[in-house]
Amino acid sequence: MASSYGSLAKEAIVLLDRFRAGRQCLDDFMEEASKDLQNMDTLHQKFILDVVSGCIEQTKLLDVVVNVFYGQNGRCLSRGDRSQLVIICYLATFSLDDLGLQRFSNIIKSLDIKKMHTFLTFFFTNLTTWIQDEWNNIYEAAYVEKLWVGPLLRWRPEMDILLDQLAVKISHGTQVKKAHIKTTEPLEFSLTKPKPRPLPVPEVIPLQEKSKPVPDSTYKAPKEMQMIEEIKQKNLQKTEELLYEANMKQFRCVNPQKSEHTKRAMSQIKEGLDSKLKFNSFHSSGNPSSNKTNSWPIKLNSAAILRQGALYDRQVEEELQRMERLVEGTREPSSFLQWQKEMRERDLQEELAKIERRHLEGRISYEEAAMARTRIMERNQKAAQLKKEETVQLMRSYAEKRMQEEKEIRDLVQQVAEGHKNSKAAKERIQKCKQSIVKEVSEQRQELLRQALEEAQAELSRKFEIIREIRAIQSLPHIRVRTFDDTETAGHELLGEMSLVELKERLALLGEAQQTEQQEKREHILEEKQNKKQLLLEQLDTIELHRRALAQAAAIRKEERKSRPFYRQAMTHDETVLALQKKLEEKQQERQRLKQTQSKKAKPSEPTAAHTVRNTGTHNKESLTDTSWEELELSFERHIQKDAPSVVSQTETLKT
Repeated sequence: MASSYGSLAKEAIVLLDRFRAGRQCLDDFMEEASKDLQNMDTLHQKFILDVVSGCIEQTKLLDVVVNVFYGQNGRCLSRGDRSQLVIICYLATFSLDDLGLQRFSNIIKSLDIKKMHTFLTFFFTNLTTWIQDEWNNIYEAAYVEKLWVGPLLRWRPEMDILLDQLAVKISHGTQVKKAHIKTTEPLEFSLTKPKPRPLPVPEVIPLQEKSKPVPDSTYKAPKEMQMIEEIKQKNLQKTEELLYEANMKQFRCVNPQKSEHTKRAMSQIKEGLDSKLKFNSFHSSGNPSSNKTNSWPIKLNSAAILRQGALYDRQVEEELQRMERLVEGTREPSSFLQWQKEMRERDLQEELAKIERRHLEGRISYEEAAMARTRIMERNQKAAQLKKEETVQLMRSYAEKRMQEEKEIRDLVQQVAEGHKNSKAAKERIQKCKQSIVKEVSEQRQELLRQALEEAQAELSRKFEIIREIRAIQSLPHIRVRTFDDTETAGHELLGEMSLVELKERLALLGEAQQTEQQEKREHILEEKQNKKQLLLEQLDTIELHRRALAQAAAIRKEERKSRPFYRQAMTHDETVLALQKKLEEKQQERQRLKQTQSKKAKPSEPTAAHTVRNTGTHNKESLTDTSWEELELSFERHIQKDAPSVVSQTETLKT
């Protein structure tokens, strides 16, 4: 029975080679294997199936050992040996107690002895080191120690005996093989004895060359980086300014009212600046004209000039086509444009009312927030006062405790200082003796080093002198006189062979031809530039003419809009706006009452401050409403200019 376990292990190896983990199910594979093993004994069949199923189920643990073994000894192994190693590892780890050492050794001896010896040695030497650590990562450490590592360590002495037996068999096998091989016995060569090696020539110790000074550019940043940083700073400053401006304009409808003190300071600054500017007012010549005819806000390049000129030409052609259609009898869209204009005016009125309501709601929310801030400030002041009183009391108690601790420490220090005085003097004497000994030894060592350095320097200078003389002799020039005639050819009998003089003449002629060709190209380029410049000047004249006409049309439209002040009248009759204005006035009065109560608590000697604040608040409200009306009108003028049809502007341009 024991001898047959080797053949059973080989059957298990064959079955394990047939199994494919990604393609077959374990249960189906075991059923097929049991059908193939029906002719065998039930015990043998059970042993084979248990070993194969156990190897498949414990693949993670077994792959930890086998993969590393293949990594170290893969050159001596093939892929077919993997199943053998997996089964031996499984039997040693999980079934060694059931099998017994005799059956396990029979299985080992039935396979390749050398490979089994190498694998078992590797497995048992690394069992308690990294193999146990890797198994602990898969299962719990206590479980691994109890079920697998502990039993294997108990079997370790018997395994060492088995490994020794395998090593003896391997050595006997190699000796028998070596005995059958006839080896050639080499004879010694009759060679003469080599001469003794001469003493080596002393190597020249080269002097170190003077190091080049580090360039200044190493410690200085490049100019390009500095320029980039300056550009970044400028861009950052611009973005901050734009962000600040956007934030200011975003909540412009809820601007807080300035205090009386701020307004007085601003008026004083303004009066001072006006007084400085009035020193030469009787010589003033008035404001300069804003309508400059030849001012170009943006410098146009050639592509932009040609593109804009083509646009204006296309507009003129479209206007001429429209006039031709009108002459032929098509309908004028003036009635539709009038209806469109009325509808836009009505939408504008609704938009103005909506903006005013939003403005008043923002002002109301600002007033409510200001009142809430004042209440929070009062509550915080009370809490801060209580906190200050508590901290003063805590600091006083801490100071008293600190004084008591310092007094106790001072007494302890005085007691310890008296005991340390005697030991301190003895330590100082020992320290002085040691310092004197060290000083004498260092002086002697420096003297010896100086003498050795002088001797080496003298020897080195002598060798350098000899080398310099040899190099001077070797560097003498060898004078060779050789005549050369530049009018003769080299005599190689080639087709294009020529003398040096002929070559120079031909090169000179070729250079003259190239210069003339370059001159012609340069003149052609200058002529093209002149023509292009003339074309651009003509386009600029046409663009200036169209822009002047468009500016006049825009001025006429602006005067027409200013003559119709019905927007503000429509806004004043809106009921929601009136209600919001009334609510805003109530919130402002409530806030002023809160300020009056605070000022009475802080400064009871200023009873008239509330009345002045109320007057300035109403004045500021009127000024803010006027400025907001003007800004709304300007914004909607820009909106109308954007949305206005291009047909009207073109007709006005042609009329002008």
